[in-house]
Amino acid sequence: MKNILLLMLIACTTSIVTAQTDAYQLSTHILDISEGLPAAGVTIKLEKKNMPKDTWEFVSEKTTMENGRVNDFLPKKNHNNGIYRFTFFVKDYYNSLEKETFYPFIEVVFEIIDDKHYHVPITLSAYGYSTYRGS
Repeated sequence: MKNILLLMLIACTTSIVTAQTDAYQLSTHILDISEGLPAAGVTIKLEKKNMPKDTWEFVSEKTTMENGRVNDFLPKKNHNNGIYRFTFFVKDYYNSLEKETFYPFIEVVFEIIDDKHYHVPITLSAYGYSTYRGS
């Protein structure tokens, strides 16, 4: 009985996350590989490059959930093509863990060229990080 309830909970959670992700074109995830856990409570700013002026325009700012994710950047119904920049403010996160970090923030620049979903996660440690285009 417990296994059936667990499977039902997983299916419901997956459906909710999938439905939310389907409505948005951009998501991110932070995994703290030094802790072996998702990085919860990290503030992430999203900006879009203004090409004629060569400046960055604020789009939104969100905070990672307990699972280290933000799934609701850029509503899919908008025309979102362009160059974007995520700024992950990781110093406060490491301060909350009472750890030092080499990086006060991490900037990741990427380009959206179509209407597909873009997932731009980072793996993080206090003295290094990596990013990639996820799914």
